[in-house]
Amino acid sequence: MFITVEGGEGVGKSTNIDYLQDYLRNHGVELVLTREPGGTALAEQVRELLVQQREEKFDPLAELLLIFAARAQHIAEVIEPALGAGHWVLCDRFTDATYAYQSGGRGLDPDLVRRMETLVQGDLRPDFTLLFDAPVEVGMERARNRGSLDRFELEEIQFFERVRQTYLRLARESSGRFRVIDASQSLECVREKLHTVSTELLDCWSVRHQ
Repeated sequence: MFITVEGGEGVGKSTNIDYLQDYLRNHGVELVLTREPGGTALAEQVRELLVQQREEKFDPLAELLLIFAARAQHIAEVIEPALGAGHWVLCDRFTDATYAYQSGGRGLDPDLVRRMETLVQGDLRPDFTLLFDAPVEVGMERARNRGSLDRFELEEIQFFERVRQTYLRLARESSGRFRVIDASQSLECVREKLHTVSTELLDCWSVRHQ
């Protein structure tokens, strides 16, 4: 199964991904944990280009092309081989993030993202997507408390509002694939919901292999 984890800044993705991978591995799942942009040596170098603060203004189309270039490498080297070997793939962000950040946030035409998605991914799509959602003010306060901010985290508040609303729209449009978790709650409440979703994933896996 191919599972992606999405969300804006400061929603606790990393902490909860650690919980999710431990839960799944403890239940016998052979799991590959990866992230985007990144996941391979080349794609991680592209990630550094994308997140570093710089004086030169990053053209949104150049940003989009770099993201999909890294994704093509990631799919070829990590995701497809792992799925082909019968492993689960748990990925910290994937193409939904591109719709949210580059289309919703930057204002690029979603049809452009869709064409790139088809070109780079073919038929590959996530089986499940967990969206950690919180009000932008809550997430940004958490992000600032973590330490120094990267190029994306320095964007204006309206940018992150657009990102959040795009994520929520995607979740509504693909409700069969998405599970939305309220990340503004206490960690205990978030983990309770995540436990329920994890159980659902295992049940779905069992049904597929009966």
